[in-house]
Amino acid sequence: MALITEDHLEQQVLDQVVLFQAADGQVTLDVRLEADTVWLSQAQMAELFGRERSVITRHVGNVFREGELPEKSNVHFLHIAGADRPVGFYNLDVIISVGYRVKSPRGTQFRIWATQVLRQHLIQGYSLHQRRLQERGLGDLQQALALMARTLSARGLVSDEGQAVLEVVQRYSRAWRWLLAYDEDRLAPTTAEPDGEPEALGLAEAQRAIVTLRADLAGRGEATSLFGQDNRQALAGILGAIEQTFDGQPLYPSAQLQAAHLLYFVIKDHPFTDGNKRIGTLLFLEFLRRNQLLLLPDDQPRIADNGMAALALLIAESAPQQKDQMIRLVMALLEDQP
Repeated sequence: MALITEDHLEQQVLDQVVLFQAADGQVTLDVRLEADTVWLSQAQMAELFGRERSVITRHVGNVFREGELPEKSNVHFLHIAGADRPVGFYNLDVIISVGYRVKSPRGTQFRIWATQVLRQHLIQGYSLHQRRLQERGLGDLQQALALMARTLSARGLVSDEGQAVLEVVQRYSRAWRWLLAYDEDRLAPTTAEPDGEPEALGLAEAQRAIVTLRADLAGRGEATSLFGQDNRQALAGILGAIEQTFDGQPLYPSAQLQAAHLLYFVIKDHPFTDGNKRIGTLLFLEFLRRNQLLLLPDDQPRIADNGMAALALLIAESAPQQKDQMIRLVMALLEDQP
């Protein structure tokens, strides 16, 4: 354990106990550090302030009786070896109050020392936790949960829709180990060798599917004349983008990658005046069907209807800088595990 004095600023926090030594060297105390404060027993305060134990007991009682501090939140009891009953420990607020009452110079010394220790403890603790979070790759977890909360809040999702969002995030959880490896560059990016050349979704086929969907929705009063109106022929650009090549090689070599980007681009780039989420979902599912990816090996749907709706909402609510995370989310949902 490191020896800590008032003029020694590099305190070490070890096992939640730090060592205080007065400037004159006449007092040395093992000080408990817990709940962002320091704690001393009445016996330790008597030693620190150079007063009889009965004097400290009287002053502590007056601090609580006079309402200066509430007793419940400023004292806790611990079982100490050699003691036949729990021993009360008092936090820094009580210690300072007693120090003022007994007019001890060591009270000021202890307050300055304790403030330095707590400040460094908080800084070290924050830095340590942040580093551990980063090392464990939990950035994706934090972002996914924040996105889920924002989606639920912004959309007021309840009942079946809210459950669907939760199910999507829960399914995503099985990919967190994979994501950690990915973030630490221990796993190749999601561009593994495809099982075959993906079957493309042509512009004419996509347009026919959209016309059919619009007619169906309009017949039920769920779409206006603006539904599916292509802005600046943007759909052709999106379909071309997922098939583009670089140096003779496809940029998105697998059907899963092309499907994920198709869904993302249609929802986030707003190629249509109205209906981008529903059309994105339609084209995504049609692309999966063409490439035999709609069903799992056990013939169960790869993504249920309500899960598909939740996935579209999550992508729509995501920030632009979360694009890679959204693509990884879709890729995780397209894995073969049920």
